[in-house]
Amino acid sequence: MHKSFELGIKLFVFTKFNIFQVANSKCMKAYFKLLLFPVVLFFCSCKNAEPIAEKSGYQGQGPTPVVSTTTRPVQKQWKGIWPLNDSTVFFSNQFDGARLNGVVHDGKNHYTLWFTAENTPVNPSPWYGFKIWSTMSQEVVLKFTYQDSRSRYYPKISRDGQHFKVLDSSRFKPINPGEGQFGLKAAPEFAEITVPIDEQPTWITAQELYTSERVKEWVDSLSLQSFVRSYPIGESREKRPINLMEINGGDSKKALIILTFQHPPEVTGFLAMKSFMETLVGESEQAKAFRGKFTIFNVPLMNPDGVDNGHWRHNFGGIDLNRDWADFNQPETQSVRDFLQQKKKEGYEFVFGADFHSTWDDIYYPLDTTVTGSKGQIVFDWIERIEDRLPQKKANVSASKKLYPTMTSRNHFFAAYQMPSIVFELGDNTPRSFVKEKGRVAAEELMQLLME
Repeated sequence: MHKSFELGIKLFVFTKFNIFQVANSKCMKAYFKLLLFPVVLFFCSCKNAEPIAEKSGYQGQGPTPVVSTTTRPVQKQWKGIWPLNDSTVFFSNQFDGARLNGVVHDGKNHYTLWFTAENTPVNPSPWYGFKIWSTMSQEVVLKFTYQDSRSRYYPKISRDGQHFKVLDSSRFKPINPGEGQFGLKAAPEFAEITVPIDEQPTWITAQELYTSERVKEWVDSLSLQSFVRSYPIGESREKRPINLMEINGGDSKKALIILTFQHPPEVTGFLAMKSFMETLVGESEQAKAFRGKFTIFNVPLMNPDGVDNGHWRHNFGGIDLNRDWADFNQPETQSVRDFLQQKKKEGYEFVFGADFHSTWDDIYYPLDTTVTGSKGQIVFDWIERIEDRLPQKKANVSASKKLYPTMTSRNHFFAAYQMPSIVFELGDNTPRSFVKEKGRVAAEELMQLLME
């Protein structure tokens, strides 16, 4: 029983048996105030508890600050091999997606690793990735330390650089644990992991490794379908192609634009998008009918330089790409802007846009209908249908009531094309099987809504 309510009952009983003693007393009003206070407190507390229960979990970030997107210098990491412990243990960052800025042998089997960002200030998304091997089989302890950050990402282990698994929790030791459930303050300041090593390299990364080459292999596998083709629409600052995948099963000029990987470490967003797109190109009758009525444009890797260089957040211009959709100072955002403008000239009508990201936990960032009017209601209907089908893990909704300055892809899509759009975020640690299922369900429900 709620304590305030229990106190109210006790006071009511007490007053009932003493009411005649106080009926003619000047204290009568005081008694009744005392009687009513805990009851009122109880109902007020119940009223206040209801929205807290509805909005439990990750509440999302605050308002997006306006920042300059003029190119800033980036410090490229040194690439090489560290031979340590009399050249019996080796560390390497000589592969795409790697991030390792320094290693020290502390004695015996203990090593301290240092990870720094491409430039600062930067969002605290401390990506890391390296290989380790040894001339003899042994176990080593690795301490992860960061520049102006904490240990956000839980280690993933691989023996081939493609198939990853989560490190066993018994081999992970948080140092100076954080407080709370979400956000950087909830993460430990440092982490130590214990791993077995031998002559065969072991990859250790913040998240699964999806480099530009691996993303291209995935796109190429889908492009074997007659209704799928891929082509570059521009180049990154380091001259990597910005590839676009087009799915078109008919001659429809109604189109969707789907983006991901604006931020390099946001792998769960990519994985959800991957499942989403695979559902759209699938063999179901729903997908076949949808492809006949809608064209889907997909940019699966917006920031190839950041991904391949192991950046924490930025492109090689030192900029957060999802703040550059107003000024378009970076070649990656310019490429998508120019492509959409050309398609509009060709008569395409953009009916939906989604930008897949990752954060501390699953959350949706739509534009509020006070901004979009009834045109944006479809986004909320879509969210409701996804959540109804996936009750095992509810996500919060944080709708923005601010359209200008556009800055983000979501805002630009609506401001320039009146396109209902959303930032669709998956949690860093959301189970991968659920991420895949959520991508599939999201595609099925969006097809259903747009076909209606």
